Amino acid sequence: MPKGLKRYYGRGELHFLTFSCYRRLPLLDTMRARNLFVNALGKIRERYGFLLVGYVVMPNHVHLLISESPKATPSVVLKVLKQRVSRDLRRSRRRAPTGQLRLAFTKGDRSLPRFWQPRFYDFNVWSERKIREKLDYMHANPVTRKLVEHPKDWPWSSWSFYAKGESGLVTIDPVG
Repeated sequence: MPKGLKRYYGRGELHFLTFSCYRRLPLLDTMRARNLFVNALGKIRERYGFLLVGYVVMPNHVHLLISESPKATPSVVLKVLKQRVSRDLRRSRRRAPTGQLRLAFTKGDRSLPRFWQPRFYDFNVWSERKIREKLDYMHANPVTRKLVEHPKDWPWSSWSFYAKGESGLVTIDPVG
C-alpha cells in the first residue's frame, strides 16, 4: 500500500468513497454511461451484500456512501465495481452507434490506457451528523457543478429517495 494511505475497516462504520475517471476526464458524460454505471452498482451491491446509503454519479467522478460487505473490504468491492464498469463500457462502446460513448476510452483519436484513476478517497462515517453531511454534499454536487439547477433534475443520485421517498435507479438502504 502507498505510504501514508490508511484504510480503517472492521469498525462497523459507513465509508464515504470518492473515485475519479482517468485524469478526471468526463468519461461518464453520457446518460448511457451513467445508466450503465448504476446498473453495475446494483449488481455488485447484490453480489457483495453491502448497504448502499447514498450515491451520485458525476461525469468525471463518483461518490458512494456504503457499509462494509460481509464478503469483502470496500477496497475489493470498489475494485470489482470499477472493473465491471470499465469492461461493460468497453463492450458497450463496440456495439454503440457512432458518436455514443466516444469519450469512453478515447481522447481524440488515441485510446486511453485506463478508465479509472487507480486510487480512491475513503472517509469513515461514524455519526448521524456525518451521514447527513455526506448525503447533502453528494446531492448538491450536480448543482454545484452547474449540471442542473436542482438535485431533483439529476436522476443518478440517491436524492429522490431521501427527498421524496421514491426509489431511484438503485435501491437505497436507509440507516439510523
